[in-house]
Amino acid sequence: MTAGLRIDGGEVLIDGAFAETDIALDGAGAIEAVGTDRPVPRRFDARGLKVLPGIVDIHGDAFERQMMPRPGVDFPLDVALMDTDRQVVANGITTVFHGVTWSWEPGLRGADNARDILATIERLQPKLAADTRFHLRHETYNLDAEAEISDWLAHRRIGVLAFNDHMTSIVQAPDRAKKLAPMVERSGLSAAAFEELVARTVRRANEVPGSIERLAAAAARHGVPMLSHDDTNPEQRGWYRSLGCRMAEFPTNIETGSAASEAGDDIVFGAPNVVRGGSHTGWVSAADMIARGCCSILASDYYYPASLLAPFRLDADGVLSLAQAWALVSERPAAGVGLEDRGQVREGLRGDLILVDATNERRPQVVATLVSGRVVYLCDASRLSVS
Repeated sequence: MTAGLRIDGGEVLIDGAFAETDIALDGAGAIEAVGTDRPVPRRFDARGLKVLPGIVDIHGDAFERQMMPRPGVDFPLDVALMDTDRQVVANGITTVFHGVTWSWEPGLRGADNARDILATIERLQPKLAADTRFHLRHETYNLDAEAEISDWLAHRRIGVLAFNDHMTSIVQAPDRAKKLAPMVERSGLSAAAFEELVARTVRRANEVPGSIERLAAAAARHGVPMLSHDDTNPEQRGWYRSLGCRMAEFPTNIETGSAASEAGDDIVFGAPNVVRGGSHTGWVSAADMIARGCCSILASDYYYPASLLAPFRLDADGVLSLAQAWALVSERPAAGVGLEDRGQVREGLRGDLILVDATNERRPQVVATLVSGRVVYLCDASRLSVS
């Protein structure tokens, strides 16, 4: 419980448009009223600021840099995740799904690390400012993990399940040594030992489709949303759709993205792609896909500040209005993962809000972040008063 709070005079994003109004939050952290001047114990002067629903980030793995800032140099998970939490709320992210890869590789993306991250998130949740959840990035060739993942799904320990296949790109890579170099580095194996591991793993390729089907059925049975990662063609996306997986994460070409859009799937791209003006891997431009109507969700991917910056960049570049673009980081991702209690400014929803100074439209700054009505980040204390 927290004391009531009124946010006064901000430009509030309501029903797809901005309006200057006040918002009252109740003691339980929900939005009690929009457009009210009733007395409350605390007030926040939001004049000159935009008041936006908090960012719902369904895929971010930048926390790995806090865990292992240099290859072979690791820090305790609780330290890394607490530091990540501060980065997240400072960039306006109020709900975050940490994208944790559990691969057939050992090391940073191995089994022990995935288990430890999940357990640490669960243990730290009462201390974390953002609503923090676990996004399992399951490498589909990691066949030995199927039983344990099924158990995690049954106990709803996973917030989102993504199907990843980086093995195929390894096998097909013309510059194989370059492709493997970072994977070898984070695995702790020699190059020769890693190549032997790849060879052993790929020999079980015929078992992969059946494993995917069983895990997808388990996720659907327990109400866990699913994504397919890096779909390369419409047929692949259609197969995942047939398994109940209705989110396409980073489709690699226009044809696949268009097919997903026509079928009504959610399509996820990285906000850094928008901010940088293109993909760092040379694949499709997120801004171009948004303009085509082939992107419904933006995620921080590998850089937390990008989720705040991208909607303002889309507005400044004339791709979408800010109100339309903001839905890509709030309303649409919340709906995509079934979180109906957030993503918009509306009476009865959670008080997950951010107050932004957008004087420089290409460099917006978060002034305050509220999660369930609680101020968890504040860089201008003079705006907050207590009566």
